[in-house]
Amino acid sequence: MAQGRGSAARGLALGGLLAVCLLLGAAHIAAAATHSVDWSFNADGWSQGKIFRAGDVLVFNYNPSVHNVVAVDAGGYYGCRPSGTSYSSGSDRITLGPGTSYFICSLNGHCGMGMKMVLTAS
Repeated sequence: MAQGRGSAARGLALGGLLAVCLLLGAAHIAAAATHSVDWSFNADGWSQGKIFRAGDVLVFNYNPSVHNVVAVDAGGYYGCRPSGTSYSSGSDRITLGPGTSYFICSLNGHCGMGMKMVLTAS
């Protein structure tokens, strides 16, 4: 009988731990912010002074007939090479992962004219 109570207590403890993990996960999701990006020339200035966290969502708003958004690596950012995932809806939603993210516009030399952005999410 004592063995049965120990198993029940262990089950309750595991259930309680699972509930805490779910609550913490939900709190993390609820804490995610949505940022409306001014996707234009000199876009890199937009991110300065802002704090980003993994899970935050960037919404890039722009005219898709003249711009796009390309998620690139550091080489693509500094060399203005579209080497990653391309978006072109004009209202693109991109969820940030942890670390540094790089974005450029690959159309008509726009990246070279400052239409690019780098930011770091904790």
